[in-house]
Amino acid sequence: MKWIIACLFSSFAAAAQTTLHGRVTDGEGQPMPGANITVKNTYDGASTGLDGLYQFVTAETGRQTLIISSIGYVSLEKPIDLQGASMTIDVVLREGINELESVVISAGAFTASDQNRRTVFKALDIATTAGATADIAGALNTLPGTQKVGESGRLFVRGGDGTETRTFIDGMVVLDAYGPAAPNTPSRGRFLPFMFKGTSFSTGGYSAEYGQALSSALALDSKDEDPTTRTDIGLLSVGADVAHTQAWKNGSWAGKAQYTNLRPYMNLINQEIDWIAPPASTELSTAFRQKVGSQGLFKFYGNADRNRFSLYQTPVGDEGNKEALELTNVYRYGNATYAQAFGDRWFWRSGVSYNFNQNQFDRMGSGLRERETGVHIKSVVEQTLSDRVEWKAGVELIHRQYSARWQADQSGIRVQGFTEPLWAAFAEVDVYASNHFVMRAGVRSEYNGLNQMVGIDPRASLAYKLGEGQVSLAYGRFRQSAANTWLRTDSKLASEKAEHIILNYQLIKSNRTFRAEAYYKNYVDLVKFQSATAQVPGAFVPFTQPLLNTGHGFAKGFELFWRDNQSIENADYWISYSYLDTQRDYLHFPTAAAPSFASAHNFSVVYKHFVSAIKSQIGFTYSFASGRFFHDPNRAGFQNARTPSYQDLSANVSYLPNPRVIIHFSCTNLLGRDNIFGYQFATEPDADGRYAERAIRQAAPRFVFLGVFITLSKTKGINQLPSL
Repeated sequence: MKWIIACLFSSFAAAAQTTLHGRVTDGEGQPMPGANITVKNTYDGASTGLDGLYQFVTAETGRQTLIISSIGYVSLEKPIDLQGASMTIDVVLREGINELESVVISAGAFTASDQNRRTVFKALDIATTAGATADIAGALNTLPGTQKVGESGRLFVRGGDGTETRTFIDGMVVLDAYGPAAPNTPSRGRFLPFMFKGTSFSTGGYSAEYGQALSSALALDSKDEDPTTRTDIGLLSVGADVAHTQAWKNGSWAGKAQYTNLRPYMNLINQEIDWIAPPASTELSTAFRQKVGSQGLFKFYGNADRNRFSLYQTPVGDEGNKEALELTNVYRYGNATYAQAFGDRWFWRSGVSYNFNQNQFDRMGSGLRERETGVHIKSVVEQTLSDRVEWKAGVELIHRQYSARWQADQSGIRVQGFTEPLWAAFAEVDVYASNHFVMRAGVRSEYNGLNQMVGIDPRASLAYKLGEGQVSLAYGRFRQSAANTWLRTDSKLASEKAEHIILNYQLIKSNRTFRAEAYYKNYVDLVKFQSATAQVPGAFVPFTQPLLNTGHGFAKGFELFWRDNQSIENADYWISYSYLDTQRDYLHFPTAAAPSFASAHNFSVVYKHFVSAIKSQIGFTYSFASGRFFHDPNRAGFQNARTPSYQDLSANVSYLPNPRVIIHFSCTNLLGRDNIFGYQFATEPDADGRYAERAIRQAAPRFVFLGVFITLSKTKGINQLPSL
């Protein structure tokens, strides 16, 4: 009897068993050895062999779930119904996206291997680049795609002028990112690099989120947290500053006050400019960060400064006639942003920024007051649909007001201005087809309430992994409102537009980066003077000539970049080269020609080395730019002459006598080269029919800086080297 019962139970168990077998392949039909196949919540399963085949027996019955997994591929859960029979189940696994190995969009953008895939320069990179004097734009001017325009100091990118690069802080627009400067002297960026955790610089083909920039987007990301309470003191050859950071659990506050006065320095160094009162400025900046809950973050960033200087100007050909010019600039900027994650897949961020900039010019009884205010409101939602698809969409409003008020003794008061509300919506999707191929498609739509025009701008990028490197291709249409000088004359002017096509190859391996990039830009709807005899107006003369959107132009070229912080111990260096061919027919140009700010060849070498034996970091930067075209009225033709080449060798050194004290010295143009940026000509010819000329030179052969920086904190070894 017992034997019969045992046989019955044995037969029932055998009848309940199911044999599962099949083959596991990848998306290309190739067998996948080593894949694991299991019945969920059991120990029943097997692994595939070299041929991708598997087979195992399970005693489970009814509705179950089969789990198939393999390293580097997306795990698959497949519902099955086990009925005690043999079942054949073939499976195809999709390749998973590895954040460390997947291809990234790189055309037109400098990327790095951080979680955002886009930071190229940290504060330390900017502060320690010789010749940049801790100026963000100065450091970025050593990268390919930029042109060295020494009399401006702004970012001129791929044939675009200095107004075509737009700056954003935490995604919020900055209407004027540069401080005031005397005529034909370089300006500096308003924002201190130590306030930011990273800098993203795109020379074209950038995200649909960013608008109102024809050539380039510069995105600054403020720090999410600063965990150390500290006080920093700087004693400078041109002034002094003090900064304090207060940290607490899940939050921090940082503030800095700086006073700069160049009078003592310029009394020691001969200047090309005849100063009455050299530049003096007071600047305050602050940053607040507070985590909200486990997945929220509130940030505030603010900057306020006041600048003033006065000098004598002399008309070309009439050097005995001095005219006093005085400028007072008042600037305010602030933004507040909030970001919130909802689980692992949803993310929302929103912000508001306020801009205020006022220039008060006074010259020999004439005055000009320019004022621009602006508010930017933006909200963006992002979602990760899967490991292969991410999307974001947002809306924004940029509302700005501009006015110019002239006052002269004879002609009275003249006022020009405008109010421009600009609404925009954008959407963008990233599709990771595999670790080797990614696509991005986006569109941006804008409605300009000033000219009542609607614009739709598509943008697309793709990248394919080729061996250890990758190839990227990008296309985009971009638009930007005409400059304030022209909009205040004719508020109905259409936006200027540009199309970018970019082909890029990038290889990052063993702390070395190589990039090669070619591009083509097509400009349309540029502002053009209707009258062939009209000239660019001076600052103290309202422009009243008719304007058109009939200008056009192009820019094309290629660039090379190499960065290496591996081959030489304790050293980091990069080399960049850019070739540019560009022409424009716009403004007062009688025909298409190269604009005066464009140089065909730009070359930079940046080298940094830490010498541990003497506790010092030294750096050198060599910059070269070929001659730029300009118009000489004493010759036939247009844009008929060229300046000499620009060359500069700069150096800096930071010495650490102890971990909390730094002595920093820097010097630009060590060799004292007389760089000429162009020529000014008299408005009328002399008795011989010749127009007198004057070279536009550097304000001084060199700029020498010396500073002592002291850090007070409870943590030993913390100093200001990252924020010099």
